[in-house]
Amino acid sequence: MLLTEFCAGVDEVGRGPLAGAVFAAAVVLDPFSRIDGLSDSKAMTAKQREALDEEIKACAVSWCIAFADVREIDRINILQASMLAMQRAVRGLNCPVDHVMVDGNRTPDFGCPADYLVKGDAKFDAIKAASIIAKVARDREMTALDELYPGYGLARHKGYPTPEHLAALRELGPSRIHRMSFAPCRQMELFA
Repeated sequence: MLLTEFCAGVDEVGRGPLAGAVFAAAVVLDPFSRIDGLSDSKAMTAKQREALDEEIKACAVSWCIAFADVREIDRINILQASMLAMQRAVRGLNCPVDHVMVDGNRTPDFGCPADYLVKGDAKFDAIKAASIIAKVARDREMTALDELYPGYGLARHKGYPTPEHLAALRELGPSRIHRMSFAPCRQMELFA
């Protein structure tokens, strides 16, 4: 595999939650400008991610954040929705891309050569950067949705199936931003 200066790193965030969209980001880093502190977004604090989010966006050759919404997730399944979000992120880049590196164990069709890298969000800087900006974007979205859908605690658990979220689902039932194709939401709807 030949990595070029037009290699995009791609990662997604939000496959496991019961609510909200799945987000993906694509980042083409400037090969002559190093960003210190890049790491797997899951190993960082929210404050560290927020600071790096700004730096990545300011220093990258190009970046794009995209998503697949809850209706798409329920219609085509979470894996395919994740792939769709990744494709949208790469298409949204404002520079040509010769190669794409994806975190994980599979890659969608981007219309250019692409490879996947297991644990790429801990190994490849452009994927690390994509991981960070996708996580920051989705966390902000879930915080905003918490105000529109109070009672579920979305700002705290970001839609993941925590005991708090499951208890809120039992009490309130699923909202229109819950993924009804996911068993916990589907089961709660049956009992509502």
